[in-house]
Amino acid sequence: MRSTSRLAWWGRLAMAAFTVQAANPALDEVSGVLPRLQPDARAALERRAAQWAEWNPGQRESFQQRMQAWDDLARGERDAIREGYLAWQALPASERASIAAAASRYQALPAGERLALRDTYEALDGSERRGWMLGPVLGSDYPALQPLLAQVPVEEHAALLTALRAMTAQQRRDLAVLVQRSSPQERERLRSELATLEPGGIAAWLWERLDR
Repeated sequence: MRSTSRLAWWGRLAMAAFTVQAANPALDEVSGVLPRLQPDARAALERRAAQWAEWNPGQRESFQQRMQAWDDLARGERDAIREGYLAWQALPASERASIAAAASRYQALPAGERLALRDTYEALDGSERRGWMLGPVLGSDYPALQPLLAQVPVEEHAALLTALRAMTAQQRRDLAVLVQRSSPQERERLRSELATLEPGGIAAWLWERLDR
């Protein structure tokens, strides 16, 4: 992805995070629900209820207007915003900081330039757009690594991304070569092995695999 496309994506992802945060409802009367919730969920709901209780009428009205605006969005648009927010939450703090800085630069651009960047982003292949949801570190390598990242089991997903982010850019390029020359069954084994590795063992594992 060119730098202009990356900037447009970063801006949209960061704004999606703030949109969803603003749309999460706080509840005023939850006493009947609380006993049935897990401790973490109960604590979160209590915090939201306390926040609602502290708001003045104007703040509550503003929140309700935002909620109505959220409800008025098409289902597909809400789903896309949620997906972007979850992708944002899954990123390391350092990458979120990079994205936030890029989003600020994006917002400072003239409206015409922002629109052009958005059009460039929308013109990308759907698979490439989804790849950039992995963030700036892995986004540029996604096309080459896509066969490895397709249909990752839920239990391996987080560990696999952690291992990939621990690699250097050259190591990810070497891994891409290995992925491209492997059969689908071999890719599954590669993925499972990589998901179990500690960062210190990645280089030796990669060299051993490349030498086979």
